[in-house]
Amino acid sequence: MKRSAKVSCSRRTQRRNLYQAPSSIRRKIMSCRLNKELRNKHKVRSLPIRKNDVVKILKGKSKNKTGKVTTVYRRRWVVYVDKITKDKQNGQPVNIPIKPSNCVIETLHLDKDRKDLIERASKAALRQKNKGVEKN
Repeated sequence: MKRSAKVSCSRRTQRRNLYQAPSSIRRKIMSCRLNKELRNKHKVRSLPIRKNDVVKILKGKSKNKTGKVTTVYRRRWVVYVDKITKDKQNGQPVNIPIKPSNCVIETLHLDKDRKDLIERASKAALRQKNKGVEKN
């Protein structure tokens, strides 16, 4: 059942909105889940992926490899991880693009803004949890 007039039910419109999304919205869509220790520590399930985060790759040819995110390429919906490369025919290394949904954040790159974001997100999650408890 449709709840908001601003959101379309149409599959075609959803796809169009996804691929025409501005960078600020793509940032949020390109979120990555946290590992269990970070999830318990910060009380947040996932966060937008960011340069200098350490991630573990869960799917693909580079499965179970860990590395630092070198680039978040929002235009192509991918991230590039340090040491995850393949060699071209002339021997030159090329970064392999990895989708953020196939990664788990192992270590967060924390600064003031990121800490504030985590604090806001954990408060919002706590409010959601309490709201669900009150309904039951």
